[in-house]
Amino acid sequence: MLQFESEVEKVDPSLLTADMLECSLCYRLLHNPVTTPCGHVFCQHCLDRSMDHSLSCPQCRGSLTEMLALRNRSTTVSLQCILKLWFPKLMEERKKLHEQDLAAFSLAGNTAEIPVFVCTVAYPTISCPLHVFEPRYRLMMRQVMESGVRQFGMCIGEEDGKFADYGTMLEICDLKFFDDGRSVVDTVGGRRFRVLDRGMRDGYNTAKIEFLEDSTFEGSDLSELKQVYDAMYSKVSNWINSLPARIAMKIQQQFGNLPQKDIDFQAVRLGPKWVWWVLAILPLEMADQVSILQMNSLKDRLVAIDRALSMISCRQ
Repeated sequence: MLQFESEVEKVDPSLLTADMLECSLCYRLLHNPVTTPCGHVFCQHCLDRSMDHSLSCPQCRGSLTEMLALRNRSTTVSLQCILKLWFPKLMEERKKLHEQDLAAFSLAGNTAEIPVFVCTVAYPTISCPLHVFEPRYRLMMRQVMESGVRQFGMCIGEEDGKFADYGTMLEICDLKFFDDGRSVVDTVGGRRFRVLDRGMRDGYNTAKIEFLEDSTFEGSDLSELKQVYDAMYSKVSNWINSLPARIAMKIQQQFGNLPQKDIDFQAVRLGPKWVWWVLAILPLEMADQVSILQMNSLKDRLVAIDRALSMISCRQ
């Protein structure tokens, strides 16, 4: 870096203007400039976004397949030096714009604006692996990782083209890329939310949300809830033990064993894991899953599980 800076300082500043250092994709000053094998320069995040849709250079249509496979998109040091030494103020302003874009993903308080992945029903504390191949979601994954938030919302789609009013936050635990840009994302469910308003950002859905919390019980109501809680855990355990070995093995491979029962279940912020685990393996319609997800009472969810198990027994 120092070697480049010394060379740049020798060049006549009048030979270069700021508009010569604009990205041809966003028409802003280059931010973390990256040079393609064919010699064209773009902002790193602009090139990444372009490569979500096409593995060709946006300017000359040259192949970028090898560049993607090697993940070789390091900053072009010489251009970064020019920006730093000749256009420090513009560079700082451009950096702030980029940070403002990423700040849109921040989660604070009991409300937030989040990106929404429209696919399936996810539950708190339960693993939800995803295969990401659509360009809009490839962009979403990269943006939530760059922001440091590493979270997004999951909702099911509806017939009108919208998405459900209730969903679950997913936190990215691991993300692995394939050479063609697709990725496998390991996530785990977090807080539940209700959608207040819908929007769009860079081609994918967003939502203004409020987080959901369970009601708390005291006195005789708490004693009654504990009885239902203990009874349902025993009933679920018996049901799991009665399943055919093939089905039990499949459940174990995908979701693990039935989690242990939490003694102080009201102290568990996301709710007892075993309850969500059971809901994840029950053969429920998605609409029923969302209906249970939105409940703000552990007792109501336990009653719903009891009803589902009774229906399964009747079918058998």
